[in-house]
Amino acid sequence: MAGSVEGIGARVQRREDKRFITGKGRYTDDMTVAGMAHAVFVRSPHAHAKVVSIDADAARAMPGVIAVLSGQELVADGVGNLICGWMIHSKDGSPMKMGAWRALESEHVRHVGQAVAVVVAETRAQARDAADAVEVEYEPLPAVVDALDALKDGAPQLHEEAPGNLIYDWEIGDAAATEAAFASAAHVTRMEIRNNRLVPNPMEPRAALAQYDEADEHYTLWTTSQNPHVARLVLSAFYNIAPEHKLRVIAPDVGGGFGSKIYIYPEEMVCLWASKKTGVPVKWTCERTEAFLTDAHGRDHYSEAEMALDAQNRILGLRVKTVANLGAYMSLFSSSVPTYLYATLLSGQYAIPAIHCNVKTVYTNTVPVDAYRGAGRPEATYLLERMMETAAREVGMDPAEFRRANFIRSFPHQTPVIMCYDAGDYDASLEAALSAIDYAGFAARKAEAARRGKLRGIGLSCYIEACGIAPSQAVGSLGAGVGLWESAEVRVNPVGTIEVLTGSHSHGQGHETTFAQLVAERFGVGLDTVAIVHGDTDKVQFGMGTYGSRSGAVGMSAIVKALDKVEAKAKRIAAHLLEASEGDIALEGGTFKVAGTDKELPFFQVALAAYTAHNLPAGMEPGLKEGAFYDPTNFTFPAGTYVCEVEVDPETGRTEIVDFVAADDFGTIINPMIVEGQVHGGLTQGIGQALLENASYDADGQLLSASYMDYTMPRADDVPSYRLMTTVTACPGNPLGMKGCGEAGAIGSPPAVMNAITDAIGTNALEMPATPQAVWAALKTVRPAQAAE
Repeated sequence: MAGSVEGIGARVQRREDKRFITGKGRYTDDMTVAGMAHAVFVRSPHAHAKVVSIDADAARAMPGVIAVLSGQELVADGVGNLICGWMIHSKDGSPMKMGAWRALESEHVRHVGQAVAVVVAETRAQARDAADAVEVEYEPLPAVVDALDALKDGAPQLHEEAPGNLIYDWEIGDAAATEAAFASAAHVTRMEIRNNRLVPNPMEPRAALAQYDEADEHYTLWTTSQNPHVARLVLSAFYNIAPEHKLRVIAPDVGGGFGSKIYIYPEEMVCLWASKKTGVPVKWTCERTEAFLTDAHGRDHYSEAEMALDAQNRILGLRVKTVANLGAYMSLFSSSVPTYLYATLLSGQYAIPAIHCNVKTVYTNTVPVDAYRGAGRPEATYLLERMMETAAREVGMDPAEFRRANFIRSFPHQTPVIMCYDAGDYDASLEAALSAIDYAGFAARKAEAARRGKLRGIGLSCYIEACGIAPSQAVGSLGAGVGLWESAEVRVNPVGTIEVLTGSHSHGQGHETTFAQLVAERFGVGLDTVAIVHGDTDKVQFGMGTYGSRSGAVGMSAIVKALDKVEAKAKRIAAHLLEASEGDIALEGGTFKVAGTDKELPFFQVALAAYTAHNLPAGMEPGLKEGAFYDPTNFTFPAGTYVCEVEVDPETGRTEIVDFVAADDFGTIINPMIVEGQVHGGLTQGIGQALLENASYDADGQLLSASYMDYTMPRADDVPSYRLMTTVTACPGNPLGMKGCGEAGAIGSPPAVMNAITDAIGTNALEMPATPQAVWAALKTVRPAQAAE
């Protein structure tokens, strides 16, 4: 059925969009239960301070107030601290230094917005008024917001567990081999590179509704989560909120996550605890500025990088030193982002014989930093692709040809930094992108722009990422606290309709469509007969959720394994009913057929026979329902080439992206339309980072960009009409040959944009975001030098 109307490869419109665009989506904030109260948190206005006292007497006396709860009560009730779930060891073997993080802090706050108390009231307005009435006395302390400053002698100290604010000092690669490569180099390119801090900003802010049923001693949590089962596991096993079998976590429609909804935050914990404490259901919905001050931020790296080349401009070695800002506390997966999700991708698409990377992570008085769309891979790609472009310019070689000369040519390819790439064709993506943008004709376009008084530039980025985050045994050996498999259950009902229960979660990726397309392809049924069930720990046995572009390569592979089992049983039943050999049964177009005959049975009749059970093969159990777990054998490695062309106005510094081409290799594609939407979104986020977005703090730890008035999200007129294309090398590591597409755009686009701008203005002295002011200032440093010449 390959290429069928609704199966694999079909451009099927997303089924879930009907309810979303008609306002029928069901988000956490839409949920209500009888007797529901509302929570508002009292938050610190200081980036660093001791909590001297909390006086809530006036607040408790206000209308509608049910309770005002503090961190002291939380600790007294045995609620645990928040944790980081991925252990990293420093190069000396010592474990990372994890500072204590309480859901409500009663002694020592470490970033603006940290919660010190919660008000529960009958209405949201009453809770907000009472929160304003809670009097908290603070003793302000000096703050530090820059990671490099935090490592200096005399810097304010955040956690006694982490002297010098250093969390870990980690390394990967062969230092001696890398040193030898540099010793023999004909040319060395050096750069200092900053990757700016970002705020995720999903459309739906975080929210939680917690209900404790005293009769059953049972908790239910509706929440905006990318992985409800992991949330239940952490809340029960580590935070001591409730026994796992007494806690149900439901993640209904989730309006975007980008990584920021992977984690358990203080608010979910507190709502569950407060519901039991007060005897009423408790609901909290985050306000937008509150989200800026509490949702995990992304990126924030400072790196010093060196690249060694031989006389033929082949790369001999890469040496990187990175300082990563993890904010005030270690979030759930934060430790893995600047280590195993970053440094292991520093080889990129290139055959680099020797790589060594040192990473230091640091506490500062800022919002905690964790995985954000791409999670380490954008940081690695940005560093490497800015270095590739710069090195090519320094040696006088065309940047495209410099990349081509250093591409990996044979697979599998073992990099010097753990990863073993299984398959790829990097020339194909490069050629497709260069042809589409008319790379050879750029000089003429540049000259024409100059006649109009504009500076035109072109920039490339050849990215690679690691998705479907790897075998459980492998990530366990690297410090992960969980396995990264996925589960699925396929239930064929008596009338032939099908329910697929998946541990993957959808928060905008279109799983209700693409997962159903997979079933339609296999069984020859209509999409309207297939239901996808996810996001409820009482319905789905267990799953690891959605992040790292794992839903296709891992989640759908689990579904394939379950489908295999269902099909095998159905064929046995069909063979028995048709009095044929099982090996002669084929499933074609929704019908079981006997090879070489006209005997056949439609799919629904075989399903009905499985449940009536009047005539089954001897010893066969009734029913047609199978489950499966899938643990990946390797990461998957999407890759591609992005080319950006810009025009810069030298009088204002304003950059216009006049063309952008993306050529991606995602392996097998289930629904091209949905893939294009994912790439469009990722490109826009990456361009936003390159041109506009920055979480900016002042020296006292106040977030200066805590609203959309100050944090500049990209708008429609900031981005071009993208031109997309795909090349295909199937992934050999999973049954569908899929690689993943959800993060690629955000990974590959920032260096392409920055390479284009620096090409246009003639200087590398420019950091993200390349705002008009920053570009104008960079141009001012170039023009005097040109005049002197």
